[in-house]
Amino acid sequence: MKDLGEANKILGMEINRDIERGKLWLSQKQYLYKVLQRFGIHKDTKPVSTPLAPHLKLSSCLSPMTDEEREYMAKVPYANAVGSLMYAMVCMRSGISQAVSVISRYMHDPGKGHWQAVRWIIRYLQNTLDVGLAFEQNESLD
Repeated sequence: MKDLGEANKILGMEINRDIERGKLWLSQKQYLYKVLQRFGIHKDTKPVSTPLAPHLKLSSCLSPMTDEEREYMAKVPYANAVGSLMYAMVCMRSGISQAVSVISRYMHDPGKGHWQAVRWIIRYLQNTLDVGLAFEQNESLD
């Protein structure tokens, strides 16, 4: 084994420490940047403030009805996007868990409306890139 020193990154999460204050921060900022790029959310895309909008009424009725819609959705990376969102949710973004739960119900036959909801969640993450987890040493346990 070889000691490589303190970890700065693990599984797509950045690790920042302040040893003097006994604080540790975890962030997925770089991972989320890659998700934004991969699914076509650019810097000029308008961010949103909620994980899922009330006007997005998702149901199986939004699944493709025509061959043209099926062809379009066959080219959309719906499952990849949902998987990326699930990873972010499990690691540290529990605030999107309800929205991810809703969109994952349509993995078997997603339509354009479902894809719109996925992109909405990604736009929410664009607006909250700096959100992470902070851990602080409890002085009373020393």
